[in-house]
Amino acid sequence: MKFGKIALPASALWLASCASNDFVIPDTAIATPTDYSADLPPAGLDEFWWRAFSDPVLDDLISRGLAANLDIAAAGDRLRAAEALLRAERADLFPTLDGSANLGVETGGDGARVTGNVGLIGNFDLDFSGRLGAEIRLAAARYGEAGYLQADQRRLVAAAIAAQYVEYRLTGAQLALLEESTELQRQTLRIVTLRFEAGLSANLDVRRAAADLAQTQARLGLIEVSRAEAKHALAVLLGEAPGTFEITASAGEEGSIPDYGAGPPIGAPVNLLRRRGDVLAAEARLAAAAAQVGIEQADLRPSLVVPGSILIGDGSLDGLFSSFLATLGAALDLPLFDGGRRRAEVEAARAELDASLAEYRQAFLLALGEAENALVAIGAYRQRADSLAEAIEQSETALAQSNALYREGLASLFDVLDAQRQLISSRQSLLNTQADLATSFIALHSAAASLDGRNSLELR
Repeated sequence: MKFGKIALPASALWLASCASNDFVIPDTAIATPTDYSADLPPAGLDEFWWRAFSDPVLDDLISRGLAANLDIAAAGDRLRAAEALLRAERADLFPTLDGSANLGVETGGDGARVTGNVGLIGNFDLDFSGRLGAEIRLAAARYGEAGYLQADQRRLVAAAIAAQYVEYRLTGAQLALLEESTELQRQTLRIVTLRFEAGLSANLDVRRAAADLAQTQARLGLIEVSRAEAKHALAVLLGEAPGTFEITASAGEEGSIPDYGAGPPIGAPVNLLRRRGDVLAAEARLAAAAAQVGIEQADLRPSLVVPGSILIGDGSLDGLFSSFLATLGAALDLPLFDGGRRRAEVEAARAELDASLAEYRQAFLLALGEAENALVAIGAYRQRADSLAEAIEQSETALAQSNALYREGLASLFDVLDAQRQLISSRQSLLNTQADLATSFIALHSAAASLDGRNSLELR
């Protein structure tokens, strides 16, 4: 695996971010391999990876989930809140103007009189220290983080729906296989019973065959529990009540596992830095940390505020509009001595920036690890599925031969039951492996997916 970038210390990022108003992570900020360690699967043209299953039921479930999932809705609300806070910070660049009115009663030796005046009070921060600009950059970074987290929630929901749907289909296939297996064992039990009644075998053989049948039937409850859990999980992901949620599967789908075709290309590892919502959110948090450094540094510089006021009235109610007083000034705040507090806060902000850089790198490595794990799993499960298919073929032949020999009295019931168990076990293992393979494809494209499940990203 080759690496195309060399990591720089956080101080280099801090200097780059604080030198200008725009925070930009240098290309050398994080080490990225040029390719994956495992071979990539063939890529298709459809930009939505889940369509490679060619399953309209799954397409419908994901479409409904992306529209109704409550976690996505909550992330959208947080995005709106972050946008409003950004507007609020930008508003501080403009002058403020507030109205005032005073009304009172004065009492004295000559009686009581009503007093009052009205006025306007204004204030304008010239951002001489740069604090307002840094606060705006902080709010903008948090707004960007909220947007990326909402998009990442869509990525996670789509993957979760696909994975639960595969589990639901797996349980359907397991129920179909269970029915086949019990029917096979019932036939064996009938043969053994007839031979016992004819005096050709012992009652022990009947009990062994009946025990194997009961053991297989005992799996029914576990499968039904897993099936219900998968269906209920899908309901929650779609924002619906689990007790009333139903899945309408297409004909012929219940006894099989969805087969994944060719999804969108996942690109090189460096694409994860520009496509994964959680990695982009970590980058936004890094930008926010850099902006916080700017805020703390601004407190070391002088600040200049221009206050002003207009007062109408001489204090008496009768002369409310008899006088007019306007003032305009300038307030300069010079930081002189604070016992080292401001510089300590700058140092703390820089440490937080270093921590944010480490978290950004960690987010990328976790994303890269997910993609690498999925690629290895795809290759391993494909090989395992081929081996299990061969095992099933051999087990079917062995079972047929052992049944024929048993009828002729040339093989024991133990041979028949052993061949039967091997066949049933291989079929179950193949179903589980096919489901694991489908889940690995889901994990791969979830790991490498862009913000909207697409193959490209235009939000940066």
